[in-house]
Amino acid sequence: MNIIPTAIPGVVIIEPKIFHDARGYFFESWNKESYAEAGITCEFVQDNESRSSFGVVRGLHWQAAPYTQAKLVRVISGAVLDVAVDIRKNSPTFGKHVAVELSGENKWQFFIPRGFAHGFAVLSQEAVFAYKCDNRYAPSAERGMRFDDPALGIDWKIKPDMQILSPKDQTHPLLADIEAWEEG
Repeated sequence: MNIIPTAIPGVVIIEPKIFHDARGYFFESWNKESYAEAGITCEFVQDNESRSSFGVVRGLHWQAAPYTQAKLVRVISGAVLDVAVDIRKNSPTFGKHVAVELSGENKWQFFIPRGFAHGFAVLSQEAVFAYKCDNRYAPSAERGMRFDDPALGIDWKIKPDMQILSPKDQTHPLLADIEAWEEG
């Protein structure tokens, strides 16, 4: 596998080694030892999967302590724009983001450490999205911020009139109004 660093240290793109033949393809989507050698040492405890149609924007979400989560995300079919926003209170990259297109075709993975808000927008007719989390989902710890906050400057690659959001995602606060993440 190839680890591709991004503009924010710790947030990486993983390009797996894919083996193709007449039958199809094979790749390791998770190997604890290989990922540890690449610096990803999380103990993942939960796998999630969602299916969404074109224009769906999910995010930006995170969980507060003690339920913070690191995530390893990928797309099984379709394509999404996946986004990680640094919400670490004392980080030199606070409020900055990394965006990457993940697809069933490129099979890339995106590692998002704790201390980041996460979201994605579906660019294809439909997308099946899968992710590993290193902590369980806790509804009481769920947090979010506006996906379209001008201070973030995220180009979601979908026209505003075609974006589909949950009622909750439409009402999250702006970056300036969130309680920034602190380790602990």
